[in-house]
Amino acid sequence: MRSSREEIRGQQEGLELSDYGGQESQKGAGSEIREPTSGISEVKLRKNSCSRWESINCVPLATGVPALEVYTPKEIFVANGTQGKLTCKFKSANTTGTSTSVSWSFQPEGTDTTVSFFHYSQGQVYPGNYPPFKDRTSWAGDLDKKDASINIENMQFIHNGTYICDVKNPPDIVAQPGHIRLYVVEKEVLPVFPVWVVVGIVTAVVLGLTLLISMTLAVLYRRRNSKRDYIGAQSYMRS
Repeated sequence: MRSSREEIRGQQEGLELSDYGGQESQKGAGSEIREPTSGISEVKLRKNSCSRWESINCVPLATGVPALEVYTPKEIFVANGTQGKLTCKFKSANTTGTSTSVSWSFQPEGTDTTVSFFHYSQGQVYPGNYPPFKDRTSWAGDLDKKDASINIENMQFIHNGTYICDVKNPPDIVAQPGHIRLYVVEKEVLPVFPVWVVVGIVTAVVLGLTLLISMTLAVLYRRRNSKRDYIGAQSYMRS
């Protein structure tokens, strides 16, 4: 009788295992066995880990790893021939170190091609070979302050396009690189005068206005006095 009960129980366990592909129940990687509660044994799989019934090629996803967030302005305008600063800030739960790196890429206006033209790592600048940025780029950031900004000198109309800031600070995962739409616009041509010329012009304008006001007041005063004299003369003649 006892052996028959064990056979029936074994058959029931076999039916339960068949629901998971008929594989043998065992403690696998990524699983956690909890202590029995009220005589019932419970098995709880960790979130984002491989099930013990999956194949051996399964790679568990990283859990508890924060995402690195990158912040850039949506668009900026730079005058032709001037310096443009591409601002890029990031937020990371981990401190920066030798493994932290920054890469800048450029997508020219009207194209789908992205070209890497600047890289910063371990305190060193590695400019790319892309001709439009040769001898124009410089590091303007501070990784300790979560700043990955750069400067581009003498910007021209060929620099119109989208700039991509990509920061890596392992083990943080980059959620999304920052994108900046940059517009190079015409530089306004303004005459340049020496300071003494400007001061002289302002002084002349002030003196001219003062003289004009004084002359106007003098004319009004003389007209008023002339009218009084005329009225007085008529009264004297009548008397």
